[in-house]
Amino acid sequence: MAEYITREELRSYAAEMGTVETARVRKAAASRSLAGSTFLSHSSKDDDLVAGAIRVLENHGAKVYVDEIDPEMPPYTSEKTAALLKTRIRDTSRFVLLASKNSKESKWVPWELGIADGMKGTPKIALFPASDSSYDKAWASWEYLGLYDRIVWGKLEGYQKEVWMVIDENNNTGTELRKWLTGY
Repeated sequence: MAEYITREELRSYAAEMGTVETARVRKAAASRSLAGSTFLSHSSKDDDLVAGAIRVLENHGAKVYVDEIDPEMPPYTSEKTAALLKTRIRDTSRFVLLASKNSKESKWVPWELGIADGMKGTPKIALFPASDSSYDKAWASWEYLGLYDRIVWGKLEGYQKEVWMVIDENNNTGTELRKWLTGY
């Protein structure tokens, strides 16, 4: 059975890296070339989970982009922020939403998801649920989130060991995360 990663596990992944490596990873994620990258959308209230999510994704071949320390972002949110985010979403090849209970309170997360949906379509979007327990679905309280595949850990047909995968829960089919991130 597939399991969602917990908030505590993501924090643990970040803690294992240490503060210097965590800062380096986050800085790299804000300043890299966007071609072939993965846009990681998240609530600012989940800041403590971002480095762990980046670690999982980059361990599977992703080049992750996060916006909060992008040197081109304006110091205060404005229409320039929105225009730049649209460009960043367009220029990345994949879109991953770090989905949590906090995502619901964000003004930007649903907007970014809508922009990604319109530009990329559902096959290039995945939710990365961060929940309180590995089976908790409190993060999925928006009906439209059911349209998107999820990044989970578990058994995948054709693999002997458990793997990170992108799963379509409606059809119970999955693709190994590395293959999804690189376009198969």
